[in-house]
Amino acid sequence: MTSGENQPLQASRRPKLLDQVRAVMRLRRCSRRTEEAYLGWIKRFIVHHGMQHPAQMGGREVAEFLTSLAVRGRVSASTQNQALAALLFLYRRVLEQNLPWMRDIVRARRPPRIPVVLTRQEVRLMLDGLVGMQRLMALLMYGAGLRLLECCRLRVKDIDFATNQITVRCGKGSLDRVALLPQVARSDLACQLEVVRRQHARDLKQNAGWVELPDALARKYPAAGREWHWQWCFPATRFYVDKETGQRRRHHLHESAVQRAVKQAVIRAEIGKAASCHTLRHSFATHLLEDGYDIRTVQKLLGHKNVSTTMIYTHVLSSRWAGVRSPADRVFDT
Repeated sequence: MTSGENQPLQASRRPKLLDQVRAVMRLRRCSRRTEEAYLGWIKRFIVHHGMQHPAQMGGREVAEFLTSLAVRGRVSASTQNQALAALLFLYRRVLEQNLPWMRDIVRARRPPRIPVVLTRQEVRLMLDGLVGMQRLMALLMYGAGLRLLECCRLRVKDIDFATNQITVRCGKGSLDRVALLPQVARSDLACQLEVVRRQHARDLKQNAGWVELPDALARKYPAAGREWHWQWCFPATRFYVDKETGQRRRHHLHESAVQRAVKQAVIRAEIGKAASCHTLRHSFATHLLEDGYDIRTVQKLLGHKNVSTTMIYTHVLSSRWAGVRSPADRVFDT
């Protein structure tokens, strides 16, 4: 067979572009969430330009796509910058192209926003509107400053009742940190783990009881996926069968279930704020600062790399304005 006849065969064996992106992202240990987001933006970029291959495009097409997102799509600055990050990853890491045109790409400026923060009374009203597992998870998000996914992904081994600590594994930026275990949550959390223990015992009798393990631990320790300390603190109600192993597993409770419960609790409490699960983390940080804890302590508990990220909470401290009186009040003094 001639070399010319070999070329089509070699081209047919080359992975598709999106498969190449997925492989490079997993090699660089990007999170699955980032992988899904980047693949979505790359697909939209290709469709926007009539299914043209990105290798045949460049800075002009990238700039036109980002402009379309801003003008016609009216997306936020953070969304626009995420799309740009996905395309830069494609060209730099996957297509391995030099990007002299990158200097001409205008990044969207993201102005600082003051976070929504609940008062302590509003937090209590919202928690009173929740029951069961969702209430406990909301209490941990507020009491420990956990992100929603960090709370959902807690495993039994991450809870240390002796030291009143929670170990957050692979948080934002794949970083681990130690968080507070609120005293008020200890009893409910212990009861929750006992419920999970009994459920796990029943699952084992049904030839189930498996959970997903991080990285290659399943190959190194084949039976670890059924061990008690690897189980989720907040498991889903149903099994699923893993396609690769055939194991009957439980996933952790889906974050959307907690989001719906918190939203409904906010509505029932008649709280006139756009509060969400992440609002509980904002409230945790703000209330710590109000109680006099220093900014570095709050930074460590939140897991922020830079203290400037934590400084945003100083803008919502109510105590800063406690002694300030509006001039309008003096106008109507009697």
